[in-house]
Amino acid sequence: MMRYLFLSFLGVLFLAFSTRCLADKPSYSHEVEMGDDSSLEPANESVKSLERAVSLLDKVFASFPQDGNMALAYTYNPFQERASERISSVWGYTSAIESTNSVLKALQALNTKGKDAGLYQAHFDRLTKRLYELYENLNFYKGTFEHTSYTRTSTWSVYGVNRSSEKGGAQVAGIENVYDDQQWLVIELLNTFEITGDERFLNEAEYLAEYVLDGWDVTLDAQGNELGGIPWGPGYVTKHSCSNGPMISPLVWLHEYYKNKDSEKISRYFISDSGIPDSLEVTKRDYYLEFAKAIYDWQKENLLRSDGVYDDMLGGCGECKITYRNIGGKKYRNGNKLTDRIGPAYSYNSGTMLSGAADLYRATNNASYLKDLKKLSDVSFAYFAKESSDLKGYYIFDISGYNNWFNNVLFRGYVDAYPYYANAKEYMESFKKNLDFGYKNFLVNGVLPTDLLGGWQEDNPEVNLMFMCSYIAEYANLALVFN
Repeated sequence: MMRYLFLSFLGVLFLAFSTRCLADKPSYSHEVEMGDDSSLEPANESVKSLERAVSLLDKVFASFPQDGNMALAYTYNPFQERASERISSVWGYTSAIESTNSVLKALQALNTKGKDAGLYQAHFDRLTKRLYELYENLNFYKGTFEHTSYTRTSTWSVYGVNRSSEKGGAQVAGIENVYDDQQWLVIELLNTFEITGDERFLNEAEYLAEYVLDGWDVTLDAQGNELGGIPWGPGYVTKHSCSNGPMISPLVWLHEYYKNKDSEKISRYFISDSGIPDSLEVTKRDYYLEFAKAIYDWQKENLLRSDGVYDDMLGGCGECKITYRNIGGKKYRNGNKLTDRIGPAYSYNSGTMLSGAADLYRATNNASYLKDLKKLSDVSFAYFAKESSDLKGYYIFDISGYNNWFNNVLFRGYVDAYPYYANAKEYMESFKKNLDFGYKNFLVNGVLPTDLLGGWQEDNPEVNLMFMCSYIAEYANLALVFN
């Protein structure tokens, strides 16, 4: 499981926009048979969930064009067995990497315990090959630009929102790249490093992490404290939950990897008391953990609502323009003091903080993180999950916009919380029941609908392939939990 990323490696060597709105629940496409597959023994549940994850993943791969470039379509129509011409953003493409990582980790885990029923031998090598192909073609989203941050001007090669027609040729300057896209990739690069032991993935993860942390607002307030927070992207001023929360867990994993490697150093950039940008060499062990704690504290202080879940972003910046100052002939970005917490609350913003609290608690044994974890587990489920009036014992989650993928991140939070909080099991199982219901009643040509409890919309029988990738990751993580 993710939370044991670097500990297990040492032992065995091993995106979202702010304008989303609610939509009416899709209509039932046909009469359904009530189904609940939760009666199997745990070992059999693991195998069943993993078999379904592999089957769904193979269907996603089958939707790719046969030119070897692995362009992920935005949507897929299983009735016509046709993928859309529209291509997914790097955010969607990363979800395909996430789903593949999740399956491979589950295959490894079940095989280690001798409970994989032959699945490891049948699928691990071929899916690992697919994973490498996904990363090779991720380069269609990669580009290079020069960026002036709060402390320096540097040239970076990062991943743009949109796919280019050639590898390395993507537009990435200004608003063409956002920090949260890099953060989801950092998470998956580290997961792939755990699976393969290939240090190229560790190196790329650290490079992107350095780029993201270069976006941390180190400018000082009147009391001499860093303003903190990471804007949505280098071309934005507003600071979002989605551009902060996802970075906490991978920073903890990096801390754990470097925990006993005091010789590994990195530069920490900051603004001195005199207002001049400066840097200091520190151990990677401390650098990554201190940043993880700082980001967690910033988000909790600025975006936690009175009802216990997390809002979307911090705004209140007027015209929200980026401005610069000149010091000693060098140009630096000015900080922006933001004043307004803006909603709505999306499930993934609470999910990343759940995972962050779990990882920080494991790394520090600080009881405040455990307290946060328990409270956020309970209030997030009460807020985002509503009992179905049609299907007794089932919970409905908002599935409008990109919420199906957002809910997947909340599910990950419950998976990470579960070792420390037994109540999280009930919350995880609500996702399993929905998946199993959809699989039994609405699977069409190997594809599940957006609405797992309601089925396909007759006037628009398509599903965003990001959602298919979410279902795959959830099934694979459920296999780990039952295992």
